[in-house]
Amino acid sequence: MLNRSYADYAWEKTAELLSIDSPSGYTDKAAEWVKNAFTSLGFEARLTEKGGVIADLGGDDAFDALLLEAHTDTLGAMVAEVKGNGRLRLTPLGGMNANNAEAENVKIYTREGKVYEGTLQLVNASVHVNGSYSSTSRTWDTVEVVLDENVGSAKDTKALGIETGDIVCFDPRTRRTNSGYLKSRFLDDKLSVGILLGFAKYLSDRKLVPSRRVYVHVTVYEEVGHGGAASVPAGVTEAISVDMGCVGDGLACTERQVSVCVKDSGGPYSYDLVGRLIDAAKAAGADYAADVYPHYGSDVEATLRSGADIRHGLIGAGVYASHGYERSHIDGVFNTLKLLCGFLKVNG
Repeated sequence: MLNRSYADYAWEKTAELLSIDSPSGYTDKAAEWVKNAFTSLGFEARLTEKGGVIADLGGDDAFDALLLEAHTDTLGAMVAEVKGNGRLRLTPLGGMNANNAEAENVKIYTREGKVYEGTLQLVNASVHVNGSYSSTSRTWDTVEVVLDENVGSAKDTKALGIETGDIVCFDPRTRRTNSGYLKSRFLDDKLSVGILLGFAKYLSDRKLVPSRRVYVHVTVYEEVGHGGAASVPAGVTEAISVDMGCVGDGLACTERQVSVCVKDSGGPYSYDLVGRLIDAAKAAGADYAADVYPHYGSDVEATLRSGADIRHGLIGAGVYASHGYERSHIDGVFNTLKLLCGFLKVNG
C-alpha cells in the first residue's frame, strides 16, 4: 500500500529540482534532470522539441489514456537594461512581482556561461538616505539588481559579459520544518513534479500496471501560458494538470490537503472528471477540498486551447503565498499521492 515514504521521496526530489534554476525560457538543465529522474525509475522518457519531458508510466488501455501535466519552469527575470551606474533593470519572466522580490539574492547567467551574484534592491535603498523609501511603489522600474562586483558604470558591467537578455534567477530558500511544512520559492510547480516522481516510484516499486495508459508531460512554458499547448500523446482522452492548489481567503483548502479545482479564470473544469476526482479522494481517504480559483490558469487549459479533444481537471497540494515565498506541507503531498492512486485504482 501507499505509505508516507513516497511523500518523503517526492519532497527529496522536489528539493533537488528546486536547486536547479529554471525560469521560463531557461529550462534545459532542469528538463534533463527530470528526464533522467523518470528513466532512473525504469520508465521511458524523452525530451520534446519544445524542451519539455514526456514520460510513459505504462498501462493497458492506450486508447483511453490519461495525461498528467506539471511544469518545471518557474518565475524569474531577464536583464532589460544595463544602467549607466552599472546596475541592472529587469523585466519579469511570468508573474514575478517586484513587491515580493525586493531584497532577494539573485544569480545572473550570461550567454558566455559566467554566473554573477547580486541583490534586487529598491533604487536608492538606504532608509537613512531615501526619505521616500516607504512611500515608493515597488515596480520593475523602481527596483534594480545591485551586482556583487566592483562596477560603477555600464561599461564596467558589460566588461563582465553581462548584457540585455541575460537570465536572472532568484534564490529559492528551500527548507522543510520539523513540523512538516515545506517552504520555498517555486513550489509552483516543482512540488508537483516531485509528486509525480513519487507516484512513478510507487508504481515501479510495487510493479503496478494501471488499467489505462498513463503519460506525464512536464512542461517548460506554463508560467507564460503555452506550456501544455503541444505534445499530447495519441490515445489521450483525459488530462489532469497537477499544479499548486490555491490557499487563501474565501477558499477551503489548506496546505495539508489536496485541492480539486472546479473552476478558475479559464472557466469550469470537466464536470464529469471533477466528480470522479472527488469520488476518488473520498474512496482513498485523501483529505481534500474543492475550490474555485479566482486568478489562475493551468497547463491543461493551454492543452484545450491547442485543439485537443479531451476532458480536463486540475489537482494539487495546497500552497500558500503563491508566486511569493510559498508554503505547503508534507501532508498535502501525501494526500495528492493518495488521490492519484485512488483515481487510477493502483493500491497494490
